Amino acid sequence: MLTCEICGEELLLEEDLKTHLLLSHEENDMDCPLCSLSGVSYDELCHHINFAHPEKPQRSPEEKFTPTPARTSTVSRDNPSTSQVNCDPCQVRAEPVQPQERASVTDSSVGTSFPWTRTESSNHFMKSKHRSPKQRRMSPPGEGGERLTCPICASVCSNSTLLQEHVELHLECEGSPNSDLKLARQLQQEENLRHREVADQKEKEEFKKLQKQFGLDGSGSYRKQMERTMERDVARGLMDPAEFHSRRAEMLECLGSDRDDGKTKTQGVIGRLHDYYRTEGRDCVHVWLSADTDHYCSSAGDKGWGCGYRNFQMLLSSLRGIDTYAAVDQGGSVPNIPRLQSMMEEAWKEGLDPQGASHFNHRLQGTRAWIGATEVYVLLTSLGIRARIVDFHQPTGPGGTHPRLFDWVKQYYCQTTKGNKLPPRINCTSLPPLYLQHQGHSRSIVGLEQRKNGSLCLLLFDPGASSTDTRKLMNVCTVSTAVRSLRKLPGSMKHKQYQVVAVEGVLTAEDKQVCITNSKTLCAERIP
Repeated sequence: MLTCEICGEELLLEEDLKTHLLLSHEENDMDCPLCSLSGVSYDELCHHINFAHPEKPQRSPEEKFTPTPARTSTVSRDNPSTSQVNCDPCQVRAEPVQPQERASVTDSSVGTSFPWTRTESSNHFMKSKHRSPKQRRMSPPGEGGERLTCPICASVCSNSTLLQEHVELHLECEGSPNSDLKLARQLQQEENLRHREVADQKEKEEFKKLQKQFGLDGSGSYRKQMERTMERDVARGLMDPAEFHSRRAEMLECLGSDRDDGKTKTQGVIGRLHDYYRTEGRDCVHVWLSADTDHYCSSAGDKGWGCGYRNFQMLLSSLRGIDTYAAVDQGGSVPNIPRLQSMMEEAWKEGLDPQGASHFNHRLQGTRAWIGATEVYVLLTSLGIRARIVDFHQPTGPGGTHPRLFDWVKQYYCQTTKGNKLPPRINCTSLPPLYLQHQGHSRSIVGLEQRKNGSLCLLLFDPGASSTDTRKLMNVCTVSTAVRSLRKLPGSMKHKQYQVVAVEGVLTAEDKQVCITNSKTLCAERIP
């Protein structure tokens, strides 16, 4: 059985005694019952009461408040002046003093003076010397320490170090030493979750914008856009109701027949260009023109998204006049845009370009979705026409230009005159036009000019050009000015990437099946 030397409590184990001393005495803050002093240890409270309140109540020297037997001193009551004070732990002996050596010492905690002998001072010195580190750090008010309050139990501590140890003791007693770490991890996880939610929401908004930009949001179709445009014209007074119903009936009839109504088509442009170069354009050393090609411009039903379909109509109009492709002629007529959309869906069902089909969710009809070079390649393959995609994926000249693109186009048109040492100035070839795609738009390459200085210039049919502007090429008085809109020099072709679709013949049934298999991973020829 172990006994506490301070309070006399009996304990069984040494670990229990240590815990008792830590919680009940060394770490236990005590208050003075006679004044406002608080936050002191047991020994400090005893010393304070003995010397700060000797008159409350009046006691004889033998009856002083000495509740702790842990420290003893040998004092001679007969002659206090010759008494000796001994420290049991370290055997330090205080020297005897004479009565005249008494001094007046002030206890700052109560602001009063009281007599204190050298012997008493020595006894107080020995108590202070043998305090524990925590007891020495816990100086009572009046000894210069700051007052800090525990945020958990509102206890007052004399300095920040003691406050930290005190709070840590609270956490240890609660049995959760890693609570701060767990809390930090939980807060970090919540913060990461919020960031992910914000990023996901932003990604969804950006995706919706892209869907709307490329016509994949299901907000309209060729028919709906045409009807809305005519309704706006009626509201603005540009069209009377009778004309609205008449044009709407014509549109529905055209959509039902799957044929283009030809209202946006301009025929005979290539022939007129041939006549122009025979009489004018003397700054051109050589000119190459494709086979006869009709120009198709955008209408009110596909304005802003139908350039790919219109360029494919131009290509089909050229293939119809070439004997090599007569076997794949689509009934002698060019299909309209809704029919081209359904043809694209049929090609996907054959197994062509499954990745592209997934991108469009296997649906084009009833949408305003854009199509590009890969979709044109798929349509040609489904019709049994051999084609290839050439990707000019980066600029090859100064200032972001693409001279390799111009050289490649020249090689394409020169393939019919390889045997001639000196090609004629004007070359009317039997080659179909080239489909040219870049970011946001597509056009058709119908010819090429080579100037006296050796520079090359492309001749482009643009679906964005109105039929009124295109018909200026048919007029002798305006053809010289209208040709300028067709010319594109290398300095005006500075998009980062261009893709070209070139037609190269007819596919056999076996070749078509090979192309369908290879289209599962559709690859383009990259230059450079």
